[in-house]
Amino acid sequence: MPRVVPCCLVLSLDALFSPVCSRDVPCCLVMSLDASCCPLMPRVVSLCLVPDYPPPVFQFSDVCVRLAGPHQLQPKPDTSALQFGKHFTDHMLKIHFYENMGGWQRPEIVPMESIVLHPAAKVLHYAVELFEGMKAYRGTDGRIRIFRPELNMARMNLSAVRAGLPTFDGDQLIRCLSRLITVDQEWVPHSESSSLYIRPTLIGIDPALGVASCNSAMLFAILCPVGAYFDSKSSAISLLADPNHTRAWPGGCGDRKMGSNYAPTIHIQAEAAKRGLQQVLWLYGEDDLLTEVGTMNIFMVCLNDQGERELVTPPLDGLILPGITRQSILELAQAWGNIKITERNIPMKEVIFLEKHKRLLELFGTGTACVVSPISSITYKDLVIQVPSIEQEDALHAKLLKTLTDIQYGRIQHPWAVAIDDYDK
Repeated sequence: MPRVVPCCLVLSLDALFSPVCSRDVPCCLVMSLDASCCPLMPRVVSLCLVPDYPPPVFQFSDVCVRLAGPHQLQPKPDTSALQFGKHFTDHMLKIHFYENMGGWQRPEIVPMESIVLHPAAKVLHYAVELFEGMKAYRGTDGRIRIFRPELNMARMNLSAVRAGLPTFDGDQLIRCLSRLITVDQEWVPHSESSSLYIRPTLIGIDPALGVASCNSAMLFAILCPVGAYFDSKSSAISLLADPNHTRAWPGGCGDRKMGSNYAPTIHIQAEAAKRGLQQVLWLYGEDDLLTEVGTMNIFMVCLNDQGERELVTPPLDGLILPGITRQSILELAQAWGNIKITERNIPMKEVIFLEKHKRLLELFGTGTACVVSPISSITYKDLVIQVPSIEQEDALHAKLLKTLTDIQYGRIQHPWAVAIDDYDK
């Protein structure tokens, strides 16, 4: 039950956080006063309700929505010319965590705004942060769906544990995200080639130097309408495979979606672009094992020694991200039952051998942003390995892409695609 403080003055302060702050006044100072000592105080004794500390987990039922004013609304971009991550919707979700105030605070949906951080905030110095990538799709029936969000929540919590950041109830965050999408639903493209990208992010905001777990954090989510991830001028992508650079290693955090995994890849990606190549194929170890393609998982379709078509992808051994699209592809292929499926290491020498003997049929990358992207070539040392991915008559990557997008846009009814109005209740 809330505590009652008689005869009090509540002063609104933008920069002060207090554990006795009213939930109706985001930042306030509560001071007990004797009404007789202040001529400005009314003679009628007022009551200020001061809530107890919040529960250790945030609740969707507590979400507070503050809508953007007319002057804050942004013009919506032309969906035929959307660039990934360039345009953002009118609102965002924010949820603070303060250990000395009982943990997670009340979720807020507010107009899109800049985030103010102390210069010593740990996220700025030690990359104490993580994020997820999801999408909302406007279906053929007009309903807006999200794809397997519970898997994103599970992965996000695993990343939080590794980063020393607070975990949360995934179902509650899905519901908060669904409410955010509902508020900005006009931004979800009316197009089956576009979608609304969802970026939940968790950062450590302790205003103190020193590598240590955070006592305060901020979870926020922003939305942006997106089109195709890669330039539509090319139907397949070319790769640079440089064995002198690696993305992840055993015991590291290559299987977690942390910003620290991505910054070191930017320079090598720029080198690939200078050579006219679109992405980097990340290798590992003395055998130059295939791990990931840019920010995507990788799959290979080949003819094995028994003459069978085989779908091969690297195992979840800590070096690669456990992709939601990756898992979905494995489950779909298993259900179809017309191809052998193997999770194992793929050395570059095997790719070269298969290509030389005309047994390399397809290579493709998978992920939330691109869904399924066929690969046309790999530049490796002094070799250019040609991959006939898009030349196959019954290409597996094309069938997978169609099936996944049919599910996402509601052309196929499937439990993986959940309408947001089922969550926003």
